[in-house]
Amino acid sequence: MAIITLTSDWGDSDYYVPAVKGALYSRIPDANIVDITHKIASFDVRSAAFIVKNCYKNFPEGTIHILAVDTEESIDNPHIVLKVNGHYFVGTDNSIFSMIIGDDPYEAVIIEVVQDTDFFTFSTRDRFVKVVDMIYKGSQLSDIGVPYRIKDISVFQPSYDANAIHGMVYYIDAYENIITNISKTLFESIRAGRKFSIKICSGFHTIKEIHRGYNDVQNDEIVALFGTHGLLEIAINHSNASSLLGMDYKSAVDIYFEDEKEQKEFSMF
Repeated sequence: MAIITLTSDWGDSDYYVPAVKGALYSRIPDANIVDITHKIASFDVRSAAFIVKNCYKNFPEGTIHILAVDTEESIDNPHIVLKVNGHYFVGTDNSIFSMIIGDDPYEAVIIEVVQDTDFFTFSTRDRFVKVVDMIYKGSQLSDIGVPYRIKDISVFQPSYDANAIHGMVYYIDAYENIITNISKTLFESIRAGRKFSIKICSGFHTIKEIHRGYNDVQNDEIVALFGTHGLLEIAINHSNASSLLGMDYKSAVDIYFEDEKEQKEFSMF
């Protein structure tokens, strides 16, 4: 039985989701269709990528993932199929793929399969479903299109030097926890055992400790931790950090590390 996941920005009040599911069942009657989410904000590929990146590996290898967010095709944003870590992804290369797979090795092709209708506003139903059916029935990537190299996007990467990391808010979850684009790996490599200060809200709040869980602090206190996604997270225990701190997507999050020279000089007194 094929497992096919759907991620979209369609919401649940229109006909788009059931139309795609109906088209899938018409071609693959025994398909197991899993809705990851249809509540992505319109055209928000960043949030879609974050959600899919953090759940797709929990599905078995061979799962086919349809990414229906900002799917309009253009010369710069072609329809592609990508295979990575035993999973297949079908969607538009609007930079979503590089945010999902990171540095993992992959194979990808530009889709050359012609859709069966003369309408080009519903490619998920009219083209992606056809491609999913081909993958399910054993077609190779070479049967679907020609080799392709996905866009490499660096705009969402933090900047850093020997004594600081300059990041930003990358995602806000349903609890309004603030997830940044600063990874634990980067943090530890720059930190090198030094003391640090996390500055948020233009420096109005300073955090000097990383905790392991939300309940390590009292209710309504700010807490910083690294979540299962491996990224620095800012939360307020049992409250809504994003609203209360006035932080939104792209709000600055800066980490400053104690200069080694200053640390040595201070230790002499």
